[in-house]
Amino acid sequence: MSWQSYVDNQLVGSGKVSRAAILGLRGGVWATTNGFTISPEEQKAIIEVFNDPTVAQDRGVRVSGYKFFTLVADKAKLYGERETKGIILYKTKQTVLVAEYDAPIQNPEAASVTESLADYLTSAGY
Repeated sequence: MSWQSYVDNQLVGSGKVSRAAILGLRGGVWATTNGFTISPEEQKAIIEVFNDPTVAQDRGVRVSGYKFFTLVADKAKLYGERETKGIILYKTKQTVLVAEYDAPIQNPEAASVTESLADYLTSAGY
């Protein structure tokens, strides 16, 4: 399966994620939903969140031009919200999954789908 298939079928195709991307821990966007642009600065900040989650807890995180306030952040995941949107970030061995959702989708729904894919990729060595 291609990286784009994971975004299209496993995340967005679930109906529980509105937009998604897969970032490489060493940089670069491996796959993304059409129109979901994560700038190089945002990519770097997202990856750095997992080195020091307290930074995201203090300042939030920017994704695709929007600032999300951090609800939960640790060395493996981050949940954030703003108005009618939410963001889920999951770190695997080689990637960060970025899943954005819009209301009426709720955090637990999007988190469950994203975490399942993260667990699969981690078990596959990614």
